[in-house]
Amino acid sequence: MVLFFFLLMVTTYANAHGHSKKPEEITQGVYGAAAAVAAGPGGTFDITKLGAVGNGRADSTGAVMAAWRSACAGAGKQTILIPKGDFMTGAMELRGPCNGAVTIQLDGNLLGSNDLSKYPGKKMPNWVEVRHVDNFVISGKGKLDGQGPGVWSKNSCAKNYNCKLLPNTLVLNTVNNGVVSGITLLNAKFFHMNIYRCKDIKISGVTINAPGDSPNTDGIHMGDSSKITIAATTIGTGDDCISIGPGTDGVNITGVTCGPGHGISIGSLGRYKDERDVRDVSVTRCVLRKTTNGLRIKSYEDSVSPVTVSKVSYDGVVMDHVDNPIIIDQKYCPNSICTSKGDSKVSVRDVTFRNITGSSNTPAVVQLLCSGKLPCSGVAMQDVRVLYGGSDKKTTAVCDHALGKSTGCLKELACL
Repeated sequence: MVLFFFLLMVTTYANAHGHSKKPEEITQGVYGAAAAVAAGPGGTFDITKLGAVGNGRADSTGAVMAAWRSACAGAGKQTILIPKGDFMTGAMELRGPCNGAVTIQLDGNLLGSNDLSKYPGKKMPNWVEVRHVDNFVISGKGKLDGQGPGVWSKNSCAKNYNCKLLPNTLVLNTVNNGVVSGITLLNAKFFHMNIYRCKDIKISGVTINAPGDSPNTDGIHMGDSSKITIAATTIGTGDDCISIGPGTDGVNITGVTCGPGHGISIGSLGRYKDERDVRDVSVTRCVLRKTTNGLRIKSYEDSVSPVTVSKVSYDGVVMDHVDNPIIIDQKYCPNSICTSKGDSKVSVRDVTFRNITGSSNTPAVVQLLCSGKLPCSGVAMQDVRVLYGGSDKKTTAVCDHALGKSTGCLKELACL
């Protein structure tokens, strides 16, 4: 009531003195003034003290943005508190650079509005985008709920590759030294998390959940980024649990449980010009459960970029009824958009599969489908022991144009 009365007085004063302002300018000014009052000890900004209402219906975008502006402007450690409750918002661009280190303490839940007009102006819209910020943390036991079921029917990307994209949930764009810890990302409209042009990002203890048939709901996607760690995280989605895009190096994935979903993927690669190499990827002590793919490297058959994938290590991974446990696919062609006569320009070399165990839903446990003109090289399979559990129990492997060595594997899988 106080905030409403103050807004009414400001509007009346401005009109009476001939200085009319747009409603959003007045609202930002009021929220900004209130933010100074809302700041608690140590630079803590509670969004409920800025007018946010946690009933799941009221639009709390303005309150969160006011808290961000004040926290980003403050020196030292600043905290934005999302207390218990359900706070609905539209698109929020949390832009830096900031004067200090900002933490979002997510104790309650943020809900992404299903009014798509609240995500304007971008070919790839985002819900929560952290942009040009160093020393950023988002942690807590709360949720980022994209409320995807309300709009998934508007996703036509399975039929049209030039489709209009729905909003990603959490985007880290040009963030250095970032931490995402403890939170849950639920039912994204599109990707749950997208990491772009970032360095030194640590993701731990995170839960990502969406139904297995939800469209394009990748768990964590990354590109043009370095030194990315994902640990002790559980991901179940309708697409890749983790996808590693062009220009990424220094990735450490450990203790991740994936399923449902499309597995842990490098790629797809080669679709666009000027893509950069992928290197130094380590996947250890992970479990893939009832996924359509396990460990996958995929590139377009008619790729346009000369990209190299190198120094990739998979170690201690357990397959639990996975459809395609180990697959390198240099003939990837979704929606039949490729030219089958195309020559791949993507090189795959120095890839190790070590201590891979468990069960497959299909006979072809290993599929190394490399290009005849650009074979995979330096591929090593050590102690790969995954069995097909079908009635005929015929476990097989295919190694096309793959150069390397098999040691300690099941004899049916020693195709190198």
